[in-house]
Amino acid sequence: MATQAHKLEISADPDAELVAAAQQGDLHAFDILVRRHESRIYRLAERITGNAQDAEDVLQEAFLNAYRKLYQFHAESHFYTWLVRITVNQGLMRLRRQKRRSMVSITGDTESGATAPLELRDWRSDPEQQFAAEEMAAVLNRGIASLAAPYRMVFQLRDIEELSNQETADILHLSVPAVKSRLLRARLKLRELLAPYFDRVPAGPLASHAGENREEKPVT
Repeated sequence: MATQAHKLEISADPDAELVAAAQQGDLHAFDILVRRHESRIYRLAERITGNAQDAEDVLQEAFLNAYRKLYQFHAESHFYTWLVRITVNQGLMRLRRQKRRSMVSITGDTESGATAPLELRDWRSDPEQQFAAEEMAAVLNRGIASLAAPYRMVFQLRDIEELSNQETADILHLSVPAVKSRLLRARLKLRELLAPYFDRVPAGPLASHAGENREEKPVT
């Protein structure tokens, strides 16, 4: 049953027809795919690399590699998820080549000791926010950019790209518990950073969890 449900989900891929046409050599179909996804892929690349120039290069490399490897795509996931995986790989390869000192390994064991309420999405847009939407978006972008690489990557894929825990884990070569742990910490950090911009979200209580070292509980 699970396999059948998975097949039904994949069959709903909005890019399926265009991908099939592109695999048959239809360049116009692939061009449509590029135009459909280039903005989101660019934002993802910028999150990974931290600057516009590198993001442009990663964007180009990702689509070129996607075109070259299109014959390898067998609809085992949505095309966009496959494209995200290629982009992440290209971005991380670029970071390794540049030997960025700030680069932190995205592989490793699940972090422990993260405890906090699980309802952490209050930082999203709110009628009582003090800033205009444009200003708030800029604040959020700065907050995301300030996250350490392991947490920024997971947050980007899960909460911005809206991939599943399993898809995120596969792309970053992590376990699902590690994804959940890093996502929790990213959300906590953003909540703390953005708390001053919301009258109803105090920053103080989060600090009380900083020194705790309890066994990590599953995050759903």
